Amino acid sequence: MIVFILFALVIFSALLLQLRNPANNTKDLEKILPIYNIEQDCLVSKNGDITIVYELSLPEVFTLSAEDYEQLHHIWLRAVKLLPAGTIVHKQDWYTVDAYKADASGNQSFLKINSESYFNERSFLNHHSYLMITLKADGRRPANSVFSNLLRPTLVPSVALRPQVLHDFLDKTSQVTKLLSDGSHIRCRQLQEDELAGDEKTAGLIERYCFLLSQGEDPVRRDIIFKPEWQIGEKRVQLYSLADPEDLPAICGSRITYDKYSTDVSKFSVGFAASAGLLLRTNHIYNQFLVIQDTPKTLRRMETRRRRLQSLSAYSRENAISCDATNAFLNEAISQQRQPVKAHFNIITWTDDPAQVKDLRNKTSSAIAQMDASPRQEIMGAAQIYWGSLPGNAADLPVNETFDTFAEQATCFLTQETNYRTVKPDQGIRFCDRFGRPVYEDLFDLPRTEYGWTSNMGMLCCGTSGGGKSMTLNHILRSLYDQGAHCVIIDIGGSYKGLCQLVKGYYFTYTEKDPIKFNPFWLPEGTGLDTEKKESLKSLLIALWKQENDPYNRSEYVALSNALQGYYQLLENDPSIFPCFNSFYDYLQSTFSVILKEHKVKDKDFDLDNFLYVLRPYYDGGEFDYLLNAKENLDLLAQSFIVIELDNIKDHPILFPVVTLIVMELFVSKMRKLGRARKVLVIDEAWKAIAKSGMAEFLKYAFKTIRKFNGIPCVITQELDDLVSSPIIKDAIINNADIKILMDMRKFMYKFDKLQDVLGLSDKAKTILLSVNKDDREIFIDLGGQMSKVFKNELCPEEYFAFTTDGKERVQVMDYAERFGGDMETAITQLLKDLKAQKHLLN
Repeated sequence: MIVFILFALVIFSALLLQLRNPANNTKDLEKILPIYNIEQDCLVSKNGDITIVYELSLPEVFTLSAEDYEQLHHIWLRAVKLLPAGTIVHKQDWYTVDAYKADASGNQSFLKINSESYFNERSFLNHHSYLMITLKADGRRPANSVFSNLLRPTLVPSVALRPQVLHDFLDKTSQVTKLLSDGSHIRCRQLQEDELAGDEKTAGLIERYCFLLSQGEDPVRRDIIFKPEWQIGEKRVQLYSLADPEDLPAICGSRITYDKYSTDVSKFSVGFAASAGLLLRTNHIYNQFLVIQDTPKTLRRMETRRRRLQSLSAYSRENAISCDATNAFLNEAISQQRQPVKAHFNIITWTDDPAQVKDLRNKTSSAIAQMDASPRQEIMGAAQIYWGSLPGNAADLPVNETFDTFAEQATCFLTQETNYRTVKPDQGIRFCDRFGRPVYEDLFDLPRTEYGWTSNMGMLCCGTSGGGKSMTLNHILRSLYDQGAHCVIIDIGGSYKGLCQLVKGYYFTYTEKDPIKFNPFWLPEGTGLDTEKKESLKSLLIALWKQENDPYNRSEYVALSNALQGYYQLLENDPSIFPCFNSFYDYLQSTFSVILKEHKVKDKDFDLDNFLYVLRPYYDGGEFDYLLNAKENLDLLAQSFIVIELDNIKDHPILFPVVTLIVMELFVSKMRKLGRARKVLVIDEAWKAIAKSGMAEFLKYAFKTIRKFNGIPCVITQELDDLVSSPIIKDAIINNADIKILMDMRKFMYKFDKLQDVLGLSDKAKTILLSVNKDDREIFIDLGGQMSKVFKNELCPEEYFAFTTDGKERVQVMDYAERFGGDMETAITQLLKDLKAQKHLLN
């Protein structure tokens, strides 16, 4: 036998080496490859086997529950049982090391350019999954390690392909793919002829497999050598197989517990074969074969074997044990109506660096051991297994490299997960998956319009102090701003000052030297007083005049309306007058008082003197004369990034209500006048102060109405008790916030049930949330209870220093900004240079 195998290796190597002669490419391929032709996008082998190939879209890794894995296992099991005896299911998963390509499209901001540069060329593991279903030709002899088409490279089909056979096969495979796609987890797409065969510029699946080419890699043909070491060009190749029952785990299932993300109160699930998939972080192909058996014929064969072993059991304990195992197999097959199959699994790994071969072996052996299986490296039979794993050549997998089992057990070894999916950079927010690969996630549009996960764009962010809330929201806001959104942030704590200064937005805050200033009376040039602006100014004036519970009559409302109309008419006639509260007050004292006297308006209808007296503190020389008379930062409608920092006035009985009213008027104006532009309203911790000031209705209004105007309302809180106890949060915000961003909650794992109930999280979402680790900069995002994922919010150094809320770092950034005249880009760039130089000196 060994002589035949060595002979096969010599012939195989010699034939493949001939590919280096361009003049004989076509002839050599015809001789070497077992594929005869491609008919109707199906591979036809030289023995008459038919193979149809699908690309699978699998669920994203680390997003499934134990119930999801059971469902997937059941779907695969039903699909396998649909196929007739003799069919071979070959699932081939490619995991190839790739590098992230920076987005170089369009005019990019300072932070966008630096973040793309930071992640450029970052290594990650690409994944493509293919399902190949092969119908063996009638009368085909079973392959084995000696008798293989590897020794018969010029064989042609003995029987011509019958159209009816192909039609029936396609009908059966369409049933299988429909069954697989009926759930929400798997999608199937049949590969076309050019994807299988390739062309001069693009390698097809067959050529990629022969020379271990990554998808998109140039089609370069390489030497294939098996002795003294297996090499394909410069690649050092290893093959490990699971084909001997002695090497298999004693127990298998649809999932296993992943200890890294589990806690004392939650068990985090991954697929049973995940360690052979994405968790094996190196170039590899995981081949999974299931050969559907004729059940009656198989049971007769096993019964014959059982009797033979029983007769020999007296001579060997091994025979007795094998007899018992065979008897148990027959009992289970008959009593539980099991589907017997022959199965084989192998991992082909490779590396370009000879020094990494030992590490490659250790990683692969460890991956197999994590399934509680015994790793076995193939040496003598590697060539035949490699050749039998060629797309379209599954029927030539050596039968002595398979083992008997049931479909229920065999399907446990199928990989079930793939990488996080990503959208285009201009459609989503850049995060990283849990392996560190940059991905763009659309939180607002696709989940609502395409997937039906969410019905609104309300967002709730919750996490303890230091958990990363501000960093995350800064990053989301920066991304939305770069995509053209208008952002209004009501903040307590100064978390957005750096970003606001960087994007040259308006930053409103209160200090004794520089108190907060607005000018709601100012209108952009070329615009007039419309109904909406008039109504917002009347609401502001009434709020300044009357107490919260004081009523106002119809005549007072009409008088203020006439006053505003006359004031703006005056501004139109006399452009030298600067629009502000001072000039409006002057107009009331002079012109409008005369008008009231002419129309004999009584004090009970409109008490002008009382009005002027109450509003006198906001007039020139009054206590709050700065508040409504700003001369800078005027065009709030056109400014797309505005921060109102309320920390110093959140408890002020006069300033705080006025400022919140102005913010309301500002955002409603943006909401109604900016058309299709996205509007974002962020209330960071300030919601408590707003609710106390009687503005709870505004929060309710914003969360219920803003979605109709392409708006995103967002509330941020850090206290779990706020969520549990506040009716404002619970009734107005949580119920209208389909997007939930939560930070590390492991410290609350033993009292999480009440919070879980308030947030409406499923047990699956709870398990995923409790796996979040803030030390890895991880965050949890839930979309409408339908999608739950954990991302890393990894930032480039420029983003970090633009967003930082650490007191010492923030002072450092602002000091540098002051040195460079407020130029944050130059300040951050120079700060990083200085820090790098200091680190170099210390080293």
